[in-house]
Amino acid sequence: MSTLFQPVTLGSMVIKNRFVRSATNDFMGNPDGTISDSEIKLYRTLAENEVGLIITAHAYVQHPLGRVAPGQNAIYDDQFIEGYRRLADIAHQHGSKLVLQISHAGRQVNVPAEGLVPVAPSAVTDKSTSLTPRALTDGEIRELIDCYAAAMLRAKKAGCDGVQVHIAHGYLLSEFISPYTNRREDQWGGSIENRTRILREIIIRGKKLTGEAYPVLAKLNTTDGFAEAGYLTLEDAIYTAKLLDSLGVAAIEVSGGIKESKKGFAWPGINAPEKEAYFAAAAGKIKAEVTCPVILVGGLRSLAVMESVLDTGIADMVALCRPFIQEPDLVKRFINGQAKAACASCNGCFNPKGIRCNDQNGR
Repeated sequence: MSTLFQPVTLGSMVIKNRFVRSATNDFMGNPDGTISDSEIKLYRTLAENEVGLIITAHAYVQHPLGRVAPGQNAIYDDQFIEGYRRLADIAHQHGSKLVLQISHAGRQVNVPAEGLVPVAPSAVTDKSTSLTPRALTDGEIRELIDCYAAAMLRAKKAGCDGVQVHIAHGYLLSEFISPYTNRREDQWGGSIENRTRILREIIIRGKKLTGEAYPVLAKLNTTDGFAEAGYLTLEDAIYTAKLLDSLGVAAIEVSGGIKESKKGFAWPGINAPEKEAYFAAAAGKIKAEVTCPVILVGGLRSLAVMESVLDTGIADMVALCRPFIQEPDLVKRFINGQAKAACASCNGCFNPKGIRCNDQNGR
């Protein structure tokens, strides 16, 4: 049997296969941030079709500054627990696991909260939006740590199998670890030790609330998408991965890119095997330095490439985002003999009106 269809353990979670639905911001939530009926339908389709681990769309932990745009799901209050309980129940009915991804927009907002300026580690203009955030105060950073920890506890109360802290793609926590967006001169900036301090505080605080056994995963940027000096380096990403591993995270999902970069975090034109798995080299280097399982995301389309990623020890699981938008039943298609995802990597799914390239997605 292919390794892709064998079980794997992440912390206290046993997952039936190696396929992960990577967090996908579908912008299909209700206006108040609660889970919509369309999302219920989508998650049911994913679970019914053998996705081993479903990671939710990133839910914002603080209102209103944490929201990227309308339609995003929220987890900043107990009122949102019930919606995630429904998603967890659906996943469990079909033998899948559900992990809730938590995040804060930082400076990278599509639609700023009315009358408010976005926040970030430092006041560095986002060239993708021309918005200049204001720098967070020390007190606000400490409040954010509490917001993340409280969201982790809500995930547990909802019956989710774990929580994933979003430290990628140019949102707030990845802004902290990058010297490009973090130019602070206090304990939250400067050295990589200081730039990752907020991560340490969030994980420690969250685990005190949830208990050590509750699985905490992380999605980690390995690059900002620029080769020039002054941006996040792979060496700093490896340092961060080792820190997360030492804090007891159950798995690290390896990704990269911010919206300002030319390719962003979802590269277009993945039309040949050699273009797939574009973060594989970074994942392999992180895998060599940590003891926790590693999940690879980014451009995975063909079954043969995914099998190679696992069999060569680059990663322990494979995560897909865009392919599951077009084919939420893709794992079952693989089981039935399909060799490659249909996704053309056109990035038409990056639409704030919601994912629309397949009627199976709940629309």
